[in-house]
Amino acid sequence: MAEEIVNRIANSKLITFNLEDYYPEGERVVFDVKDWLLEGFVLREGEFREHAKNHDWSQYQGKFIALTCSSDAIIPAWAFMLLATYLQPYAKKVITGNLETLETVLYTEAINKMDVSDLTDKPVIIKGCSHKPVPKNAYLLLIEKLQPVVKSLMYGEACSSVPLYKKPKN
Repeated sequence: MAEEIVNRIANSKLITFNLEDYYPEGERVVFDVKDWLLEGFVLREGEFREHAKNHDWSQYQGKFIALTCSSDAIIPAWAFMLLATYLQPYAKKVITGNLETLETVLYTEAINKMDVSDLTDKPVIIKGCSHKPVPKNAYLLLIEKLQPVVKSLMYGEACSSVPLYKKPKN
Protein backbone atom coordinates (compact mmCIF):
# COMPACT_ATOMS: atom_id res chain seq x y z
CA MET A 1 0.00 0.00 0.00
CA ALA A 2 1.51 3.33 -1.13
CA GLU A 3 1.72 6.14 1.37
CA GLU A 4 0.61 9.59 0.33
CA ILE A 5 3.52 11.96 -0.31
CA VAL A 6 3.16 15.10 1.78
CA ASN A 7 4.88 18.32 0.77
CA ARG A 8 5.91 19.58 4.21
CA ILE A 9 7.44 22.77 2.77
CA ALA A 10 4.20 23.76 1.04
CA ASN A 11 2.28 23.08 4.25
CA SER A 12 4.68 24.94 6.53
CA LYS A 13 4.10 28.42 7.89
CA LEU A 14 7.44 29.47 6.46
CA ILE A 15 7.27 32.81 4.60
CA THR A 16 9.62 33.36 1.69
CA PHE A 17 10.88 36.92 1.35
CA ASN A 18 12.34 37.85 -2.02
CA LEU A 19 14.24 41.13 -2.24
CA GLU A 20 13.86 41.01 -6.02
CA ASP A 21 10.19 41.86 -5.50
CA TYR A 22 11.33 45.30 -4.31
CA TYR A 23 13.64 46.00 -7.26
CA PRO A 24 12.90 49.55 -8.44
CA GLU A 25 12.20 49.31 -12.15
CA GLY A 26 13.98 51.78 -14.39
CA GLU A 27 17.15 52.19 -16.39
CA ARG A 28 20.41 52.73 -14.52
CA VAL A 29 22.94 55.12 -16.05
CA VAL A 30 26.51 55.88 -15.05
CA PHE A 31 27.32 59.52 -15.85
CA ASP A 32 31.12 59.87 -16.02
CA VAL A 33 32.39 63.47 -15.76
CA LYS A 34 35.88 62.47 -16.94
CA ASP A 35 35.14 63.59 -20.49
CA TRP A 36 34.28 67.09 -19.24
CA LEU A 37 37.73 67.51 -17.65
CA LEU A 38 40.86 68.91 -19.27
CA GLU A 39 42.87 65.85 -20.31
CA GLY A 40 40.50 63.82 -18.12
CA PHE A 41 42.03 65.17 -14.90
CA VAL A 42 41.56 68.93 -14.45
CA LEU A 43 38.21 70.49 -13.76
CA ARG A 44 38.01 74.01 -15.16
CA GLU A 45 34.95 75.60 -13.67
CA GLY A 46 33.98 77.74 -16.69
CA GLU A 47 34.28 74.87 -19.16
CA PHE A 48 32.54 72.44 -16.80
CA ARG A 49 29.61 74.83 -16.36
CA GLU A 50 29.42 75.32 -20.13
CA HIS A 51 29.24 71.55 -20.71
CA ALA A 52 26.49 71.29 -18.10
CA LYS A 53 24.55 74.20 -19.59
CA ASN A 54 24.67 72.77 -23.14
CA HIS A 55 24.06 69.11 -22.29
CA ASP A 56 20.70 67.49 -23.19
CA TRP A 57 19.49 66.51 -19.73
CA SER A 58 16.09 65.35 -20.97
CA GLN A 59 17.67 62.06 -22.10
CA TYR A 60 17.76 61.04 -18.43
CA GLN A 61 13.97 61.27 -18.00
CA GLY A 62 12.81 58.60 -15.53
CA LYS A 63 16.27 57.06 -15.10
CA PHE A 64 18.42 56.33 -12.05
CA ILE A 65 21.77 58.14 -12.32
CA ALA A 66 25.12 57.37 -10.71
CA LEU A 67 27.50 60.34 -11.04
CA THR A 68 31.13 59.34 -11.07
CA CYS A 69 34.60 60.14 -12.39
CA SER A 70 36.53 57.17 -13.75
CA SER A 71 39.86 59.00 -13.74
CA ASP A 72 41.91 59.76 -10.62
CA ALA A 73 40.84 63.41 -10.76
CA ILE A 74 39.73 65.09 -7.57
CA ILE A 75 36.22 66.39 -8.23
CA PRO A 76 34.91 69.05 -5.84
CA ALA A 77 31.52 68.36 -4.27
CA TRP A 78 29.96 71.41 -5.95
CA ALA A 79 30.54 69.83 -9.41
CA PHE A 80 28.33 66.82 -8.65
CA MET A 81 25.85 69.12 -6.90
CA LEU A 82 25.68 71.29 -10.03
CA LEU A 83 24.96 68.25 -12.20
CA ALA A 84 22.27 67.15 -9.77
CA THR A 85 20.50 70.50 -10.22
CA TYR A 86 20.30 69.83 -13.95
CA LEU A 87 19.23 66.20 -13.49
CA GLN A 88 16.66 66.83 -10.77
CA PRO A 89 13.73 67.67 -13.11
CA TYR A 90 14.29 64.48 -15.13
CA ALA A 91 15.93 61.66 -13.18
CA LYS A 92 14.16 59.42 -10.66
CA LYS A 93 17.25 59.39 -8.44
CA VAL A 94 20.76 60.87 -8.58
CA ILE A 95 23.67 59.66 -6.43
CA THR A 96 27.44 59.99 -6.45
CA GLY A 97 29.11 56.62 -6.87
CA ASN A 98 28.96 53.45 -8.93
CA LEU A 99 26.06 51.18 -9.88
CA GLU A 100 26.39 49.10 -6.71
CA THR A 101 26.13 52.25 -4.61
CA LEU A 102 23.08 53.27 -6.62
CA GLU A 103 21.42 49.88 -6.05
CA THR A 104 22.22 50.07 -2.33
CA VAL A 105 20.59 53.51 -2.08
CA LEU A 106 17.51 52.33 -3.98
CA TYR A 107 17.12 49.24 -1.83
CA THR A 108 17.70 51.24 1.35
CA GLU A 109 14.77 53.47 0.43
CA ALA A 110 12.58 50.48 -0.45
CA ILE A 111 13.41 48.59 2.75
CA ASN A 112 12.83 51.67 4.90
CA LYS A 113 9.32 51.99 3.43
CA MET A 114 8.41 48.32 4.05
CA ASP A 115 5.67 47.44 6.49
CA VAL A 116 6.76 44.14 8.01
CA SER A 117 4.14 43.98 10.75
CA ASP A 118 2.48 41.01 9.03
CA LEU A 119 5.68 39.02 9.66
CA THR A 120 5.48 39.35 13.44
CA ASP A 121 6.51 36.09 15.14
CA LYS A 122 6.66 34.18 11.86
CA PRO A 123 9.48 32.09 10.41
CA VAL A 124 10.96 33.87 7.39
CA ILE A 125 13.35 32.69 4.74
CA ILE A 126 15.18 35.29 2.69
CA LYS A 127 15.48 34.02 -0.86
CA GLY A 128 19.07 33.87 -1.99
CA CYS A 129 19.15 33.48 -5.75
CA SER A 130 18.21 36.52 -7.78
CA HIS A 131 18.07 37.47 -11.42
CA LYS A 132 18.22 41.18 -10.70
CA PRO A 133 21.15 43.04 -9.11
CA VAL A 134 20.52 42.89 -5.37
CA PRO A 135 23.51 44.38 -3.51
CA LYS A 136 24.86 42.53 -0.48
CA ASN A 137 24.10 45.54 1.71
CA ALA A 138 20.40 45.14 0.92
CA TYR A 139 20.41 41.76 2.67
CA LEU A 140 22.02 43.31 5.76
CA LEU A 141 19.48 46.14 5.78
CA LEU A 142 16.70 43.58 5.48
CA ILE A 143 18.05 41.64 8.48
CA GLU A 144 18.04 44.90 10.46
CA LYS A 145 14.40 45.45 9.50
CA LEU A 146 13.15 41.90 10.04
CA GLN A 147 15.06 40.59 13.07
CA PRO A 148 13.18 42.64 15.70
CA VAL A 149 9.86 41.34 14.32
CA VAL A 150 10.16 37.75 13.13
CA LYS A 151 10.33 34.45 15.00
CA SER A 152 13.23 33.15 12.91
CA LEU A 153 15.32 34.05 9.87
CA MET A 154 16.86 31.74 7.31
CA TYR A 155 18.63 32.29 4.01
CA GLY A 156 18.38 30.32 0.78
CA GLU A 157 15.58 28.05 -0.39
CA ALA A 158 13.08 26.18 1.79
CA CYS A 159 14.61 22.83 0.85
CA SER A 160 18.17 23.92 1.74
CA SER A 161 18.24 26.95 3.97
CA VAL A 162 20.87 28.33 6.31
CA PRO A 163 19.56 29.36 9.75
CA LEU A 164 20.54 32.93 10.68
CA TYR A 165 18.49 33.93 13.70
CA LYS A 166 16.00 32.48 16.15
CA LYS A 167 14.12 34.68 18.61
CA PRO A 168 15.01 33.71 22.18
CA LYS A 169 12.23 32.19 24.26
CA ASN A 170 11.25 34.31 27.25
